[in-house]
Amino acid sequence: MLFNKKIKNLPNAVTAIRKLQKNNKKIVFTNGCFDILHAGHASYLSKAKSLGDVLIIGLNSDGSVKKLKGKSRPIVSQKNRALLLAALEAVDFVVIFNELTPAKLIKAIKPDVLVKGGDWKKEEIVGAEFVESCGGKVKNLAYIKGLSTRGLIAKIQAGYSGK
Repeated sequence: MLFNKKIKNLPNAVTAIRKLQKNNKKIVFTNGCFDILHAGHASYLSKAKSLGDVLIIGLNSDGSVKKLKGKSRPIVSQKNRALLLAALEAVDFVVIFNELTPAKLIKAIKPDVLVKGGDWKKEEIVGAEFVESCGGKVKNLAYIKGLSTRGLIAKIQAGYSGK
């Protein structure tokens, strides 16, 4: 699968990103669990990509998802979540991280734009101060009501019929 080449460890990602930055490419970064990929994610990632030239996704590892969301999560393994994200046209690189926050990743990548969903307040966004101190921007993208992983899980658990 060609899109496997989009999945990088941090050192390889930083090497590739530095080359892109030397060629004046605008780097956009976002992060998340992306446990059950849905239309809200696809829309969000497409909008994030439109803010620059290269979209990097910091993907929470299985261990960090479990710590953040509880022992019943993730539903989809990090390998499969990474493959699904990498298959999206808008996504240029996926970097899996084990920490609870992407702070280390953000400091290593030094993105031009840090993006989170509209349900995040700027002061809650990990790395916002760092990105702005480097001359970058922090953007909130509108949250699409009714499209959330938590909502999908609740529907599945309730025996949602799809109507």
